[in-house]
Amino acid sequence: MKSPWSTRYSMNMQDYTGYAIGKLLALIEDPEIISLAGGLPSPRMFLQSELVEETQRCFSDRLERVMQYSTIRGEKDLIEAVIAFLRRDGIRVAPENVMITTSAQQGLDLAGRLFLDPGDAVVLERPTFGGAIAAFQMQRPEFLGVELTDDGLDIDRLETLLKRRDGAQSLPKFIYVVPDFQNPSGVTMGLDRRRALLDLAERFDVPVVEDSPYRTLRYRGADIPSLFALDQQRSGEHVIGIYTFSKLFCPGMRVGFTIGPPEVIERMTRIKEGGTLCTPKYNQDMCTAFLTRMDLDGYFARCREYYGAKMETLLEALTEQFPPHRGISWTRPEGGMFLWVSLPRTVDTRQFFHEALAFRVAFVPGEAFYAERHEHHHMRVNFSFPSRKQLGEAIRRLSDCLSARPSGEA
Repeated sequence: MKSPWSTRYSMNMQDYTGYAIGKLLALIEDPEIISLAGGLPSPRMFLQSELVEETQRCFSDRLERVMQYSTIRGEKDLIEAVIAFLRRDGIRVAPENVMITTSAQQGLDLAGRLFLDPGDAVVLERPTFGGAIAAFQMQRPEFLGVELTDDGLDIDRLETLLKRRDGAQSLPKFIYVVPDFQNPSGVTMGLDRRRALLDLAERFDVPVVEDSPYRTLRYRGADIPSLFALDQQRSGEHVIGIYTFSKLFCPGMRVGFTIGPPEVIERMTRIKEGGTLCTPKYNQDMCTAFLTRMDLDGYFARCREYYGAKMETLLEALTEQFPPHRGISWTRPEGGMFLWVSLPRTVDTRQFFHEALAFRVAFVPGEAFYAERHEHHHMRVNFSFPSRKQLGEAIRRLSDCLSARPSGEA
């Protein structure tokens, strides 16, 4: 008698459910739906003519080379361009500190594979990026959630957790954070809190994995040094940085990079050898051209102006449609692509998601951003992709949908 396939799967994959947000996005097929769900940059910000010009140059000068395999660690030209780009942000690294990845998601996957055995603990923000949960979940770790505040990760709760785990239980393998305009909340970790986090990392000797997709997209307030840069001002080597060109340039290239101690980068490179092997050279060459041949300052200024105006439109629409008596609150980001909306606890946003589709509007239910102790009355909304007119209409539709619920107006 033939055994069912389920009996053949590895233990790591027995209960693995994959990326929850990706499954939700597959339900949004109606072109009349205004989607606030995906984390998509606006096509209006893509450097289309520049990309065509660089593609023509690339194919004319080195077509045969572009069509070949690339080096596993990454193309030398791109690594050098990344080093120069990071220098703009106060980070000093050498080639041995850098690995090119096939998207930042691969960087998260490599971090999980390198550090986590089944049962190992990892600290996450509550809520946190759903893609990180999906990446780490494949190793079957123990997730330890620490609440976010308006100023970032709750350091007092983190310290309590680390004290409790020190000695009696094993310490976490690493602490994963998105300190700038966090996905999904939009919250930014303050400078004092970043320093306090590094104090704990040093005191308990627990590394920090810093995910930095959005640092260039600040619309108001002053820049804050990255955790990696702050760590370099100390002893160094307590932070691993994960970056992507998806928000910097365009997501279709699927190129990112990871920075860290040479030993860590070397080990991650070995894992990459057993996975994707190498990142496509054409994609890397286009990212090199983006960093070295295009007007970065002008481009980032346009992005900040364009996305910043959209964020303000969304905040204005929320204020208009949800006065205080409705019991709805939301974050007020300083940058990025998302904000976090909290509904009354009587509203389960997974159910509300399906109700909202009937009103031709979509979002991501908040439960997708919790690895444990799920909360069900939040939702993530994106403002970078819809037009300003669509943003206002989308919030009006959400308001109408809430008002139409049998339980009454929210």
